[in-house]
Amino acid sequence: MTEHLSVSMTTETVGDVTQTTATNLTSLPSRGIEFYFQCAVVVIGVVGIAANALILYALVASKQHKKHVLIFHQNVTDFVSSLCLVITYALKLCNFYLTGLSGYWFCMFVLSEYFIWCAIIASETNLMIVTVERYLKAVFPIWSKKHLRRRVIYLAMAFTWISSVVHMCAVTFTTSDVIDGVCYGYVIWKSRVGQVAYGIWYFLSFYVIILILFIFCYLRILVVIRRQARVMASHSGPGPSTAQTQSRNILTNVIKTMIIVSAFYAISDTPQDVYYLLLNVNANLTLLAYGYYASMFTSFLYFCANPFIYATKFEPVKRVLLHQIPCVKTPVEPR
Repeated sequence: MTEHLSVSMTTETVGDVTQTTATNLTSLPSRGIEFYFQCAVVVIGVVGIAANALILYALVASKQHKKHVLIFHQNVTDFVSSLCLVITYALKLCNFYLTGLSGYWFCMFVLSEYFIWCAIIASETNLMIVTVERYLKAVFPIWSKKHLRRRVIYLAMAFTWISSVVHMCAVTFTTSDVIDGVCYGYVIWKSRVGQVAYGIWYFLSFYVIILILFIFCYLRILVVIRRQARVMASHSGPGPSTAQTQSRNILTNVIKTMIIVSAFYAISDTPQDVYYLLLNVNANLTLLAYGYYASMFTSFLYFCANPFIYATKFEPVKRVLLHQIPCVKTPVEPR
């Protein structure tokens, strides 16, 4: 969560509490660069809102929101993330001087990007749940059909939000404060050990484990689908059967999903996760603040493009979107 280093910091002791701040940054950007970055994030958020809203409409219009509840929820979390990006960074452009109780709460919930990261962590958690769901349905179809009922899916969706809210509350209110009218979000640690432990935990939980889960689940899905394809081919005639064609199409879709989800997530999320880990583990490490903006830009860009990774792979959704273009004639499928 390199996003927590959005302010300049120093190291000082107040009473018995050590306030750890960003001595890692040797070159803080000017207000001009910060202004352009915030404007760019607002643009990303606006595009994300429009893209996710369009995909959500297509999912509902094609009735796929009932068949693929978690994928629909994935786009909901990305829509909320984009909305929070626009609201938070639009307010950041105003450059408020914080005073009193209202300034404190404004720092806790807005300037610290609390709402943004509640939505983003919920999205990342839901992404893991989607992967596990696909794995169970492909590898253990009988078990999943019996146990993965609608109630379980709704509980999983609720868990994504509850866990993210609890996580962010615990971190925000213990490591953030207003000092001399400036919001210091997620940088005031009571102990160096706690800071290092949290940095390592966050990196493992929201990067390493997710990547391992992607690789393991999708590889297992590929193995199972290839095995099923060989079995169906051995029981069919010399010509290509409908079952064989369908199996090949499913295999292609899974491969594409694995490549897009795993590669794009790794590329976009690696900079900010590694950046934040290094800053928390090594207090003497010197990094330029420009790295913060670059890493956060790629991370935010992922949530803007995420609906295209999941929703546009469903043919009913594609037909709904194409139907909105007057000059494009969509083929009518036989009933």
